Amino acid sequence: MSMPYYVSPEQLIKDKADFARKGIARGRSVVVLSYVSGILLVAENPSRALHKISEIYDRIAFAAVGKYNEFERLRVAGVRFADLTGFSYDRSDVTSRGLANAYAQTLGSVFTEAPKPYEVELVVAEVGDTADTDQLYRLTFDGSVADEYGYVAMGGSAETMSGRLKESWQEGMELSAALRLARSLLSGEAEPLAPAALEVATLERDRGRRCFRRLTGDTLDALLLESG
Repeated sequence: MSMPYYVSPEQLIKDKADFARKGIARGRSVVVLSYVSGILLVAENPSRALHKISEIYDRIAFAAVGKYNEFERLRVAGVRFADLTGFSYDRSDVTSRGLANAYAQTLGSVFTEAPKPYEVELVVAEVGDTADTDQLYRLTFDGSVADEYGYVAMGGSAETMSGRLKESWQEGMELSAALRLARSLLSGEAEPLAPAALEVATLERDRGRRCFRRLTGDTLDALLLESG
C-alpha cells in the first residue's frame, strides 16, 4: 500500500504564493500616483472593452493587474459592497479603508482555503479634499494590505518602477507631468507607448460628487503632447 503524499503547511503556502506571483508578473503593469488636483491611474491596456481601472463609488477607484476574470469579480463585488453600504447608511460611510478591508478578507480566505489563490494585485484609491487626505491601499493576492503614500506600481516590473517613482515623483505635480512619468515607467526602455495602448483615468477632487473621469481621445492626446 502506498503512503499518502504529505505537504507541510509551510510548503503549501509557499507554493501558492509562488504561483500567484508568477501569474501577476505576466500581466501588464499599472501605475497610480497623486498629482496636484487628485489621483492619476494609468495602465498598459490596449483593450477598450476590458478595463483594468474602474470607478467604484463617488470618490473611490479601483486598479488591478493579473487575471482579468478574477479581478473583475472583485471589482463587481466592491461596487455592490459600496452601493449597499451607501444605501443602508450614508454615502459618506463608503470609504476606501472599508473597501480595502472587505477585499483583504476575500483575498485572504481564497488564499488559505481554496486550492488556487487569486492571481491579482489591487489598488483602492480615494481622493480627499486635499492632497494630504488622499488614500492609496495596495492589496496583494494573500489579503495583505499596505497603506501607500504618493504612488503605487503593480505588475511584472513593479520593483523597477517603484524605484524610479521614488526618484522622480514629487508632491504637487501637474497632471501632464504625472502622465508623462507614468507613460515613461510603463514604456520601460522601449519606445513610448501610444495613447491607444494606455488606459487612463483620474479622480479629481474638485469634480463634484462623482470624481472619476476617463481620459481618452483628443483629451488624452493633448495631455501627452503637452507633456512632451
